[in-house]
Amino acid sequence: MKFDRQLLENFLHLGRKQPCIPFSLHIFDSLPSTNQMVWDLIAQGAKPGSVVIATQQTAGRGQWGRQWLSPAGGLYLSMAIAPQLEVTNSYQLTLASAWGIASHLRKCGITVGIKWPNDLVLNRRKLGGILTETRVFQGHITQAVIGVGINWANPVPETGINLKSWQTTQNDQAISGLEMLTAQVLLGIQSGLECLNNEGISILLSRYLHLLTNIGDHVYVNNLLGTVVGVTPEGNLRLQMAEYNRTELIKAEISVEPGTISLGYS
Repeated sequence: MKFDRQLLENFLHLGRKQPCIPFSLHIFDSLPSTNQMVWDLIAQGAKPGSVVIATQQTAGRGQWGRQWLSPAGGLYLSMAIAPQLEVTNSYQLTLASAWGIASHLRKCGITVGIKWPNDLVLNRRKLGGILTETRVFQGHITQAVIGVGINWANPVPETGINLKSWQTTQNDQAISGLEMLTAQVLLGIQSGLECLNNEGISILLSRYLHLLTNIGDHVYVNNLLGTVVGVTPEGNLRLQMAEYNRTELIKAEISVEPGTISLGYS
């Protein structure tokens, strides 16, 4: 699957209010890891806005050190940013990216939702995911890479879905190809980060929660039943716990960090 740079640049021009493209594009047929390639470019002096794109990864990275299967036909991209956030707020970059991408795809008529903390879902199946990696100096994030994988025409597991196949079941083929999808993802990341920087975490979080598919889901923590009620500004999952104390039902709210529990796919 050959990637058309000029077509991508055209879509980026159409999608932006400003006439210029702020992205420095590096496009490959296959890479071990787009995130690693961006870090390599940063080490060579690359600026924020540098983007690496591949249609296949041979050593993709997922959350918490997991392998990210990245067969040919998908979209795998990573972008360098310089966020200047406190390290305790690092997960806000993932929240911003997830909301931005989902909202841009929804404007195209694709009913994408967000599964906590970093998955993009369609029909409650996994369409893609986000991996944010950071470098920290004196308690602040000075450099970060936002990595995104989206299923376009690649094979997927039973819990996954790819966008090209899904579109064949719809009346409107909203995304014409991999280049248009890439443009929507890049513009989505940018809009999410702009929301975080210009409007703040409260506004961003309210928009993220509007697209969160997990509200009302039940999960067990230490054998106690909890109900998902939201997400904290730090990206932790808010759970309303219920337990009986002799004659009364006690409800207490707790929060759990990403990676502590898995919500799974139904």
